[in-house]
Amino acid sequence: MASIGRDPNGRKRILFVAEDGRRQTIRLGRITMKQAAAFKVKLENLIGRRYAGCLDDETARWIADLPEDIYAKLAAVGLVDPREARPNQALGPFIEQYIESRVDLKQRTKWMLRQSQQSLIGYFGEDKALASITEADAELWRLSMVKEGLADATIRKRCQHAKQFFARAIKARLVDANPFIALPSASRPNPARMVFVSQTDIEKVIAACPDVQWKLIFALARYGGLRCPSEILALRWDDVNWQTSRMLVRSQKTERHPGGESRVVPVFSELRPYLLEGLEQAEEGDEYVITRYRTENANLRTQAHKIIKRAGLLPWTRTFQNLRSSRETELTEVFPLHVVTAWLGNSQLVAARHYLQLRDEHFEKAAHFPAQQPAVGVSAVGANRNRCRASGRQWNGG
Repeated sequence: MASIGRDPNGRKRILFVAEDGRRQTIRLGRITMKQAAAFKVKLENLIGRRYAGCLDDETARWIADLPEDIYAKLAAVGLVDPREARPNQALGPFIEQYIESRVDLKQRTKWMLRQSQQSLIGYFGEDKALASITEADAELWRLSMVKEGLADATIRKRCQHAKQFFARAIKARLVDANPFIALPSASRPNPARMVFVSQTDIEKVIAACPDVQWKLIFALARYGGLRCPSEILALRWDDVNWQTSRMLVRSQKTERHPGGESRVVPVFSELRPYLLEGLEQAEEGDEYVITRYRTENANLRTQAHKIIKRAGLLPWTRTFQNLRSSRETELTEVFPLHVVTAWLGNSQLVAARHYLQLRDEHFEKAAHFPAQQPAVGVSAVGANRNRCRASGRQWNGG
């Protein structure tokens, strides 16, 4: 049986008797007693299985997942065979190989991964060994992006990708730990980038569009709440049911979730005239609603800004997402949130954090909101005063 030894400096060690009868020690460093006890149980199981000449799957997985320094200590006392020398993988080729291997990702996602790839290689260099990057190095990389003036959301996304790259490196047993694990990467809402685009303004923009296809792009984003470009470009004429005023919207973003490959969205009254106009101008055999702006080099955002300026307006941030956000904000004032999120294709949490906006109209409406009943304190005080007057007693303000 093994036992736990405690050193004066708080370090722990495991003592056991080896096959040859000699007493052996494995030093674990500063860990808790709970961690030391868990390691002791695993070690005893390993010793017993080794004497029996067979390892169970659980013990084999535990051994395989051990960090290099602990594994080397087990090998030094003869409990495991030495590991083969780990390849000194360079950062650049590893990330490139990882991105190329992700055949399951959309082109847009791969493009974003490559932005993070360029950032990492630009800072560390193509030939930087994966195993040589420390947590301190990772933090300095993040601070370099802050100094560069990148948006917080961009920095967080790149940190998320760095964690993703090194999670694969851990699985490939190229590194023991993820140096980027402590960097903040969760997306955060940014109210400063939210802009409510009114129906008056979007009608000005639509009127400034050069053709019916651009009118449809803006109308589908603002009145239909569709994601641009993915959902708008995927919309087919066969997806529109004129009798039921509904349309089938296919979503690349949510297709990996059960039932998320498509959703049914109302053909809202504001949207219907633009769809009809598009149908009238569609050529025979046209499958998709949008046919002209489908190439990869069709920079919809840049063209959209030109149209917005032509309408006499200043382009707003998150051009198409704020159109979708404006629609979701409107709809939640009329329909239950679970209904609106089913139509828009996001969760109630995502809607609340990233889409729903606080508008001046909400404050104005609240200022004129009718009280349902008198304030309790006022009515109670008035009732007490009246009772005192009726009885002839002096009212003391209670």
